[in-house]
Order: sequence, then structure tokens, then C-alpha cells
Amino acid sequence: MAVEDSGSHGRGAHSGRAGDSPLPRLLCDTAELVSLGSDAPAGALWKLAEPGRQLDANVVRLPAGGRVDTHTEPDLDVLLLVLAGEARLDTADGGHALRAGALTWLPHGSTRAVVAGPDGVTYLTAHRRRPGMRIQPPEAADRLRRPLEGGDGA
Repeated sequence: MAVEDSGSHGRGAHSGRAGDSPLPRLLCDTAELVSLGSDAPAGALWKLAEPGRQLDANVVRLPAGGRVDTHTEPDLDVLLLVLAGEARLDTADGGHALRAGALTWLPHGSTRAVVAGPDGVTYLTAHRRRPGMRIQPPEAADRLRRPLEGGDGA
């Protein structure tokens, strides 16, 4: 399969000719990101930024003992793939050890935290892209505030 290697910046996934379909693209070399090891900065090392995409994805580095605090994602399922290092995934049913190669599904509505191991962890997350904020007429907000008929509003 031919892949255009133009990175995350540039003209998008189209070839530039009218009527052409989007082309698959090589976006980054995760092995190169992982090779930085503890020299890599904490936080997002890479993020998917192509215009018109339906997905969001990030490569994240947590240093030794670093953590993503306990939170619940109400709307989106997330895939988490450990690229290097080790971590503990804390969930409602306890802690789960994650090592390089572990692919984990984090269903929407689940509560979780990630704690990096002694050498830190680098992982990829992918999920459906959140829709952008939209300007709506004032009455749209009023509809959200109005309690449901016959219900308690909870």
C-alpha cells in the first residue's frame, strides 16, 4: 500500500487534484518517539491534527510515577495502546498492569486513572473526534434547562 509521508502538517489527506479520494498517509514514527525514552518531555508527544478527520489520537508520555488522575469519560470509547514502559490502569474493579503491547478498551462511562511505572510509560490513545462547539440560538439553551414533563429532571 502506497503511503504519503508528509507528517501531520501540510495540505491534508487529499492529493490536491479535483475529484480525487483522500489518500492514506504515514503520520509519525512511534518507534522514533519511544526511542527518546526518559529524555522525552511529559505530555503529548504527537497528536492527530489532519483537517476533516473523524478521529482524535495522541501519543502521550508520562514520566516515572506520573499519572492521569481518576476521571470518567461520559461520551467516548477510547483505545489505549502501550508503546513502551509500564503503567497501572486503575478502574472500578482494581488495578491492571499494562506493559508494551497491551491494547486496552476504555468504554464510555468507565472511571479510570493511569499511573506510570518506574521507567515511565508512552502510550497511544484513539477515539472518535468530539464535535466542535457550535453557536446556537438562545432558545436552544432554554430547552436544555427545562425539566422533562412527568420526570424529576435528574
